[in-house]
Amino acid sequence: MPFIPVLRSEWLKIRTLRPLYGALAAVFAATAGFSALAGLDDGTDPEFDPLFTSLSGVVLGQIAAIVFGALAVSCEYHGGAIRLTLAAVPRRGRWFAAKLTAIAVPALVVGLVTALAALPAARAGLGAAARGLTVAEQARGIVGCGLYLMLMALFAAGLTALLRSGVATLSVLIPFVLVISFVIGDAAGGATDFLPDKAGQVILHQTSDASTGPWTGLAVTALWTAAVVLAGGWRLRRRDA
Repeated sequence: MPFIPVLRSEWLKIRTLRPLYGALAAVFAATAGFSALAGLDDGTDPEFDPLFTSLSGVVLGQIAAIVFGALAVSCEYHGGAIRLTLAAVPRRGRWFAAKLTAIAVPALVVGLVTALAALPAARAGLGAAARGLTVAEQARGIVGCGLYLMLMALFAAGLTALLRSGVATLSVLIPFVLVISFVIGDAAGGATDFLPDKAGQVILHQTSDASTGPWTGLAVTALWTAAVVLAGGWRLRRRDA
């Protein structure tokens, strides 16, 4: 079967699974809502970063993006649905590419829309504290936010294909981004700058003392995502449905 019909079928699956709508709505609500609350900051902290403050809700919004990616793949393993899918599309690589595309596009669109809503809402609260932000920095933050959320959704999708379980994926990734990276990372030294979430979030900062630059950091996250997706694709090819 050609790629486009496979992509259409995967997009239909995404559209018909209500929990996925909920996950995407949570990306918007968590990121925009908590960014707006962060905009109430008075900006007196010496380490205050107006761009990251305006988009800081992504720290929670990424959880919803991870859930979206994990659920979109794990639904195939419920009730043996993967057998029917692979019977219809025997070329597993083509099916997996279509699945990833069907995940990436809505995650990117929602991420961009979310950033477009979060940034002005938070800036309105920050007032004078956010006047130093340039148009280029704001554009970088919006585009970077969309790409980062998309990459985290794909990271979760690849890990779910590797582990063949959405529960296992969420059990690994959610504690990782909330505890291991966020809490322990600050005390563990510069090596944590190359963790997938830490590296990718550099693009949301106006300035940063991280080991990577904004786009370099996002490239590190993309490399992590590519590695996990390739591992998931390898497992899909090697393992019987």
